[in-house]
Amino acid sequence: MIFDLEEICKVPFEFNYSELAEKVISFCLEYIEFPYEAEVNLTLTNNEEIHKINLEHRGIDRPTDVLSFPMLENATPGDFSSLDEDDCDAFDYDTNAVMLGDIVISVDKVLEQAQEYGHSIEREFAFLICHSMLHLFGYDHMEDDERTEMETQQRIIMEKLNILR
Repeated sequence: MIFDLEEICKVPFEFNYSELAEKVISFCLEYIEFPYEAEVNLTLTNNEEIHKINLEHRGIDRPTDVLSFPMLENATPGDFSSLDEDDCDAFDYDTNAVMLGDIVISVDKVLEQAQEYGHSIEREFAFLICHSMLHLFGYDHMEDDERTEMETQQRIIMEKLNILR
């Protein structure tokens, strides 16, 4: 796995967030049985910056907790059978890894939501990464059946990681 972390704000977490992010991303790849080397980029930012990104890319004029920018289009979530190593759009020429996409997380929202939901900052951070990885795999939550499936997958992954509320 190729993992790139960019911090564009001060990150006040008192745990090794890079290590935790890598652990969650790696586990999600194993859980979904991703068949190739994968590349995932994670950017940590603040509410002000994620607000701008949310407005620019989604037309939503407010900060959000996490944004996912998948590079793949899956007809069926978690199905990568249509990927072809000769597919120039999906595979990086230099590394031969599949560029899954980008994750952008608001550190401010991680702190706010951990307090609001009454669990640890580590749990909230890991959950947002798990949630975003499922988006990179093609899962969504716009329809009730999609939401139910995605929530089930999130719960299973977090339980298997033993990162509980």
